[in-house]
Amino acid sequence: MTTQTTTVPTPDGPFTVVERDGAVLASGWTAELSELTGQIHPTLRAEPVQSVRSLASITDAVSAYYDGDLAAIERVRVHQLSGPFRNHAWDVLRTVAPGRPVTYSEYARLAGRPAAIRAAAGACAFNAAALFVPCHRVIRADGSLGGFRWGVAVKTSLLAREKTASQSADPVSVAR
Repeated sequence: MTTQTTTVPTPDGPFTVVERDGAVLASGWTAELSELTGQIHPTLRAEPVQSVRSLASITDAVSAYYDGDLAAIERVRVHQLSGPFRNHAWDVLRTVAPGRPVTYSEYARLAGRPAAIRAAAGACAFNAAALFVPCHRVIRADGSLGGFRWGVAVKTSLLAREKTASQSADPVSVAR
């Protein structure tokens, strides 16, 4: 099994992906591989990581997302490991619709543990596959953004992009 990485330019800065067998192990807005590899579960880490020009369907999905096809990232496989709740919570994050962020308490409820707000926040904090597991779609109860590993400016940009794209795709939302 070869672990590969590539970095592609995006409007939010360089976006690096680490993948194995067509599944994202880690990703984020950085050109520094070292900023990603520590987030990968130890049993999934492999050395050396081979740098490639493109990861075909994965980098195509990133480009498509930035071109307005928000669903493109949903078609990319992700492979992360943790405990049962966090694994489930990451799966749940992939069901949060673009342009419709949820609060941490709503996210905990969606994950089946309404009282586990801190655990839900922890799932966001330890999410290695940014963008593909869209932890940027979780906000504070007061509507403020909260933190984001890749910076609040990137989170703001992603949420604005998703809101605009989802409104233009949904005539009912535009009329509101």
